[in-house]
Amino acid sequence: MTVPDTPRPSHVVVEPVRPVVDAGAFAAKATAGERVDVVADVFAAGHDVVNAALRYRRVTKAFGRTPWHEVAMAGNANDRFVGHFVPDTLGRWEFDIEGWIDHTETWRRGTVKKQAANVDISLDLQRGIQLVGQLAERAESGGLLDEREHLRQLCKELEEGDVGRLADEEWTAIFWRVGPRDPAAHLERPLPLDVDPARGRFSSWYEFFPRSAVAPKTGPQTLRDAIGRLDHIAAMGFDVVYIPPVHPIGTTKRKGPNNVMSTDPVDVGSPWAIGSPEGGHQAVASSLGSIDDVVVLSQECRARGMELALDIAFQCSPDHPWVVQHPTWFAHRPDGTVQFAENPPKRYEDIYPLDFESVDWRELWEALVNVFRFWIGHGIRVFRVDNPHTKALPFWEWALQVLRTEHPDTIFLAEAFTRPRIMERLAKIGFNQSYTYFAWRQAAWELREYFEDLSERTVDFFRPNVWPNTPDILTEQLQHGGRAAFVTRAVLAATLSPSWGVYGPAFELQEHVAVRDGSEEYLDSEKYQLRVWDLHREDSLAPLLARLNGIRRAQPALQHLRTLWFHQTDDEGLVCYSKTDPAGVGPPVLVVVNIDPHARKSGFVDIDLAQLDLPYGSEFEVVDLLGGGTYRWQGNRNYVDLAPWSAAAHIFEIRPVEQ
Repeated sequence: MTVPDTPRPSHVVVEPVRPVVDAGAFAAKATAGERVDVVADVFAAGHDVVNAALRYRRVTKAFGRTPWHEVAMAGNANDRFVGHFVPDTLGRWEFDIEGWIDHTETWRRGTVKKQAANVDISLDLQRGIQLVGQLAERAESGGLLDEREHLRQLCKELEEGDVGRLADEEWTAIFWRVGPRDPAAHLERPLPLDVDPARGRFSSWYEFFPRSAVAPKTGPQTLRDAIGRLDHIAAMGFDVVYIPPVHPIGTTKRKGPNNVMSTDPVDVGSPWAIGSPEGGHQAVASSLGSIDDVVVLSQECRARGMELALDIAFQCSPDHPWVVQHPTWFAHRPDGTVQFAENPPKRYEDIYPLDFESVDWRELWEALVNVFRFWIGHGIRVFRVDNPHTKALPFWEWALQVLRTEHPDTIFLAEAFTRPRIMERLAKIGFNQSYTYFAWRQAAWELREYFEDLSERTVDFFRPNVWPNTPDILTEQLQHGGRAAFVTRAVLAATLSPSWGVYGPAFELQEHVAVRDGSEEYLDSEKYQLRVWDLHREDSLAPLLARLNGIRRAQPALQHLRTLWFHQTDDEGLVCYSKTDPAGVGPPVLVVVNIDPHARKSGFVDIDLAQLDLPYGSEFEVVDLLGGGTYRWQGNRNYVDLAPWSAAAHIFEIRPVEQ
């Protein structure tokens, strides 16, 4: 076999470390204005100095790929290089890594070492004069006049035998900017990066049913009435207001209170049984108002610094216009009737699932994307998508690419409580955030195992949005743990994940009675009937929720996931973890929570001080942002005592003590 007739290949190897998803098959995630740290292993055989550059650019639908921007990457002794950039616009970006052997820097470092060891450097000076002279010529031809003058001066000094300035590290940067790179190594292909709005990474969600009343009002409420609830939600510090589907609700097989078949014509039905003669997914139930009322509610949210999130549920009641207009979009049973939704042994006769294996699947896909386009056209930018894991994954991959290319400011939250690989795939193909298993991770070891996985293995593409409760989920812990369980779950959710949410009034007022033993369904669930909520009860958790959201906004460390680190505790009833600000602006935050709602827990926490940027054995202050008080701690082992009936958790800001 003969040597290939190709240009000489680079001796350098470039291996991406992060952010990379499935070797670049899918885009990693970032947010506008957030620093993106790019890590790669760049190396070559031998002892020559290897250098690397991070190159990045936008990829736009209108203008294609913009010119590359370039920054230096810093390497360590183990060949790991790190560089960063800050994307300033939404949409698709891509980055590449270039690696090359820097012969001039190799000469400089070797000469400095020889001089320090009293080794003859006369030949090295001749070699240096040649290399530096060539760089001066390159600088002149490239218009780098300052660098040219520096290099000419260095060349003159070398000719005079003066190597006094050769040890200055400034030459490393000059050689990086001016020196030749051919033949350079690159990634096999540039790696994609999707840049989302800041709320794609950091957000606080509040869910409520606008048709229910706030005491002293009673009876069905409208979208216009819901405006009156926004000040209360804003005062608690939430920035996304999520409401269930607003569409007309079918009457066939309508569900009544506690999920029984309705026999009363006044029953309001489930909002997820979408469609009636009034219309379908692009209509609003007349009992709630109109499309204009959705627009006004969205505008009123925005005026308070919040965004309105609509629920998009791709399913139909038997009365949906599509059932008659597009019968091929639904599966049919052998007797010719439409197949209703089932999750055996559960039956949902009030819902028809769409058939993604339909012969008219292209028409169906286009119609579904047009539902999003319709609401985007009316100013909605945030969507909670119901059960996306029960729809075809290729549909979502296509639809989200189309929608996010057209509207990169949109955010899609996947309500997918399903197997991990499916949840992860949905994130890879475009969902900005996803619900999680947090509600069912309750022991300390469960929380640690789960969130270590989220903050390490999937952190480049999967953004968790954790909820202690939803209209479908009332966990056994909340049913029997009392107020303390609600407090600790709120603290955990708000501090473990950058994004969290609550099903509002039910959580504020500690709604905890299940429809029956062993069920996670609420008694008198708001999904099937109207409720009246007294939001001003003395036992409301609204002050706690406001406090938590205020802490989250004030502490940059809590707005990220990648720096989450768990610390050891003496007692399995205590969980301890910390976060640091990746940008290094805000202080570290340390959280200690008593996860047993029934018993006092105390003991030592063993802090990995290096994770808090503190020297071993150092003295530091911990300021309790949740309960108040400042304490002085020494070294890694410190004592905590938490009682669920008084102070169930600490959220500490870490402050070094000046020595």
